[in-house]
Amino acid sequence: MSVKRIVVKVGTSSLTHKNGKTNIRRINELISVLSDIANSGVEICFVSSGAIGVGVGKLGLKERPTDTEGRQAASSIGQCELMFIYDKFFSEYNHTIGQLLITKSDVDSDERRHNLINTFNKLFEFGAIPVVNENDSIAVDEIVYGDNDNLSAIVAKLINADLLVILTDADGLFDKNPNEFDDAKLISEVDKIDEKIISIASPNGSFLGTGGMATKVQAAKVTTEAGIDTVVMNGNDPKKLYDLLEGKTVGTLFKAVKK
Repeated sequence: MSVKRIVVKVGTSSLTHKNGKTNIRRINELISVLSDIANSGVEICFVSSGAIGVGVGKLGLKERPTDTEGRQAASSIGQCELMFIYDKFFSEYNHTIGQLLITKSDVDSDERRHNLINTFNKLFEFGAIPVVNENDSIAVDEIVYGDNDNLSAIVAKLINADLLVILTDADGLFDKNPNEFDDAKLISEVDKIDEKIISIASPNGSFLGTGGMATKVQAAKVTTEAGIDTVVMNGNDPKKLYDLLEGKTVGTLFKAVKK
């Protein structure tokens, strides 16, 4: 698979243990692979969920807050923790990162969207890796209704990426819910996201994150219609990203719509 610029989105479930504590080993493995891919000349944008989930673990809370204010506070704490970890690990592989916290209004406004695109382009020009998250601490609408799957799709469009990779705790899109049916089969390739594909995308979210397969398919619809290939794959083994870029079948490939 020949790509020059990719967006890699990682979900909360890939960043934390089941108890909400940060999964240091997984994060280190992922950053090692992303740094190596960047060393090969591919420009990488890293969209990271997990601020609220990591904040929950940092605070020692037994469960994710149900009120908006609580999630905003957890997000502000978790985002600091995440960026500290990301900066530490990326620096060990001689890469510099830049943080961008985005809200829906940043994209809806022509002027702010233009400024955002300019910032992305300058970060790539400087050889830095943009690390993107929703600005959960202030974006009330997004924190209630939003998710970073759709954010990653929006970012992929903004920066004209060649590929969007969504890392999650599922192997990809199955023809039926694998948590309920033992005979569920992985769909390795989707040529068109139609009503049938949308209907079989089951919401398998964890308590620490938002969304599920439905939002990933929704994000893939946005990117594929913009001419961007999209892959949903399991993030438990980040080295599978090498296989993907070498053209091997990994996860579910949603093929870009040809115009």
